[in-house]
Amino acid sequence: TDIMFYRLLSIARRRRTSPGWQNWSSARNNTSTAEAQSITLPAQAQVVICGGGIMGTSVAYHLSKMGWTDIVLLEQGRLAAGSTRFCAGILSTARQLTIEQKMADYSNRLYHQLEQETGIQTGYIRTGSIFLAQTQDRLISLKRINSSLNVTGIPSEIISPKKVAELYPLLNVHDLVGAMHVPEDAVVSSADVALALASAASQNGVQIYDRTTILHIMVKKGQVTGVETDKGQIECQYFVNCAGQWAYELGLSNEEPVSIPLHACEHFYLLTRPLETPLQSNTPTIVDADGRIYIRNWQGGILSGGFEKNPKPIFTEGKNQLEIQNLQEDWDHFEPLLSSLLRRMPELETLEIMKLVNCPETFTPDMRCIMGESPVVQGYFVLAGMNSAGLSFGGGAGKYLAEWMVHGYPSENVWDLDLKRFGALQSSRTFLRHRVMEVMPLIYDLKVPRWDFQTGRQLRTSPLYDRLDAQGARWMEKHGFERPKYFVPPDKDLLALEQSKTFYKPDWFDIVEAEVKCCKEAVCVIDMSSFTKFEITSTGDQALEILQYLFSNDLDVPVGHIVHTGMLNEGGGYENDCSIARLSKRSFFMISPTDQQVHCWAWLKKHMPKDNNLLLEDVTWKYTALNLIGPRAVDVLSELSYAPMTPDHFPTLFCKEMSVGYANGIRVMSMTHTGEPGFMLYIPIEYALHVYNEVMNVGQKYGIRNAGYYALRSLRIEKFFAFWGQDLNTLTTPLECGRESWVKLEKGMDFIGREALLQQKQDGVYKRFTMFILDDHDTDLDLWPWWGEPIFRNGQYVGKTTSSAYSYTLERHVCLGFVHNFSEDSGEEEVVTTDFINRGEYEIDIAGHRFQAKAKLYPVTSLFAHKRRKDDVELSDLHGK
Repeated sequence: TDIMFYRLLSIARRRRTSPGWQNWSSARNNTSTAEAQSITLPAQAQVVICGGGIMGTSVAYHLSKMGWTDIVLLEQGRLAAGSTRFCAGILSTARQLTIEQKMADYSNRLYHQLEQETGIQTGYIRTGSIFLAQTQDRLISLKRINSSLNVTGIPSEIISPKKVAELYPLLNVHDLVGAMHVPEDAVVSSADVALALASAASQNGVQIYDRTTILHIMVKKGQVTGVETDKGQIECQYFVNCAGQWAYELGLSNEEPVSIPLHACEHFYLLTRPLETPLQSNTPTIVDADGRIYIRNWQGGILSGGFEKNPKPIFTEGKNQLEIQNLQEDWDHFEPLLSSLLRRMPELETLEIMKLVNCPETFTPDMRCIMGESPVVQGYFVLAGMNSAGLSFGGGAGKYLAEWMVHGYPSENVWDLDLKRFGALQSSRTFLRHRVMEVMPLIYDLKVPRWDFQTGRQLRTSPLYDRLDAQGARWMEKHGFERPKYFVPPDKDLLALEQSKTFYKPDWFDIVEAEVKCCKEAVCVIDMSSFTKFEITSTGDQALEILQYLFSNDLDVPVGHIVHTGMLNEGGGYENDCSIARLSKRSFFMISPTDQQVHCWAWLKKHMPKDNNLLLEDVTWKYTALNLIGPRAVDVLSELSYAPMTPDHFPTLFCKEMSVGYANGIRVMSMTHTGEPGFMLYIPIEYALHVYNEVMNVGQKYGIRNAGYYALRSLRIEKFFAFWGQDLNTLTTPLECGRESWVKLEKGMDFIGREALLQQKQDGVYKRFTMFILDDHDTDLDLWPWWGEPIFRNGQYVGKTTSSAYSYTLERHVCLGFVHNFSEDSGEEEVVTTDFINRGEYEIDIAGHRFQAKAKLYPVTSLFAHKRRKDDVELSDLHGK
């Protein structure tokens, strides 16, 4: 028997006596299959939501709260009968990502008051969670999360194994080194939460129909126009895909497919009969990540599952059953998790196991959920791929998506979760199947800084990949593109390096130091082919006119000049940060960060007029990009091109097509994305190997070597350059990060975001991008800052670091981050002045230990050996991607 289903049914039957439930039942008018056949759907609605699980009902609930009520929610089976019904019901706020913490914290507060609001019992009990650490590294990871929770206002503390035993006497604690206790975490019946959200939405006017299957979404001119179901058509302006594990299939079913990369795996947990002394309802939930299991109280007994090392992907072909039935029990597969559970709770030996539940759970290629608007179909929104945290994220994710639809943007920076972070290339079934087999175990694996996925690699590579690989390149992946991290010298032990995973000083420290030193003193070459590259061309002045409106800096510059600029939204925040070279009167070459390929294209397409005389082309794959960094770069290029490359002949931020070696048509730009002297070479792909070989041959006498992105990161951070996606986001404006000079405010030209910036200039900024140099930090012995560390000013929390690196020039760690000014009296934010930054005493909290730091608002150029003219420094102040 399907215990959970019958329990749900009996609760529902009991509740039908409460008025709220009755109204809703009668409003739904589809209580029997016979009646279900005769449903008449409305002919039109503003929004159609697909999926009656926790995501779909949360979106409906929040939209209706924001005043949108012309909404139809369709469910192919019964409400809450998909993976929501099988969810273990644990609400946990301890998350690595700030945005995920915020979503879980909001969900917790929402579910807490839902019963009061709707009259429907949700089974909400505040139990608290205890996260166990069997190793020092796991404890460091918990301490980092603990620091982050504390400053966000979520109570949490690091506790001893002895304290764990007091809170949960049945646990075996002899192998623990510590734990984290989060007292306000909760358990809840996820199906009942979905029913309560649906009930509240229904009372606000949302129409809900179950047993109604959506066949496909109707799209006209890249815009949602309606949905076709097995019971007729509904015209609509917005469609929301909350179809869980079916979201991928549904996305592909339109004429214009929407790529939603997720895949289901089997997920197991067992249920036991009550213990002899039944567990109290407020018994804490246990997460033993090193043992790969979680344990919660379930009706006096135990519910325990986990994330095994060898997951089983499912449902790879075609549509599958309407409602998720319990999949087959597989005790052999569950055995390692059961052993782990018995080691942690030896008294369970004698307990009677009631059943092993096996249900599907969807995972995404990077372990983060998927939300936002499709880049190819306007009005098509997605909320899916919850990686086993659907209950924790449901409330917050539904709220952000509803804000996105109503206001055009959510109230928080959700780039880490945005559907547009993926390209269609991440949607191949084989890629997804292999990647989710890696992702599921990773949920409980220890994630040390700068780890990389192992599966789905070598998908997008530069023509130089094999050449660089043979020279010792170690690779990282971004947006499916392989990029070199650093190059292992022939005398180093390769295997040892691959194993080095730590929160402390990493094994690659000396290698990256040598690469940085070479960039400063000689010349290095970095393959940066992964950059997103667009060309915008027109027959008349259309290209310039539209770019002037879309970008914040003045692009009406002489041909050959490069402009550093932002693409802003209405609020003045960065949608993209890029460099644009004017190739001719009517042609522009735009270079953006790697992961901007889909997002930036969608933004440009959305805002560009449908003009036949205007052409936007993605030329990312047409060019290999080589970054020549260092004082001798000029000698190498002069020799290869037989042309003078000195600043007099080739000024900073200039672009010229020229020959290098035997190859012609190479776009050479005097910029490096790090502030060091040097050039970027954009080479037509067929010439890539030739040019690389020539550069390396000629460069030998100048001490040339390969370098990777870790050296680049160290260089750009010590020069105080911001990266889009790490430091800058849609809620950061140029005025908050000292880039006012890159905005054409004084020129009286209109551009997107101008009004907001003028207002901000008048009112002052409420956060400032600041550089911190760690003072009392021992690089060899202390924990390193990576990113996300809390910043304290005079003992008060003021923000978090956004990126950090060791500066080999300053011989110190440098962190970048934003400083806010929270009033101690009101808690409200106040203006952040230069004086406010300069007068503070700062500390950076690394896993609970605070290190003193000096704050700077300008690059520390005086400390650099390499001094240049003041205007040069300002002009070449370009950031990395």
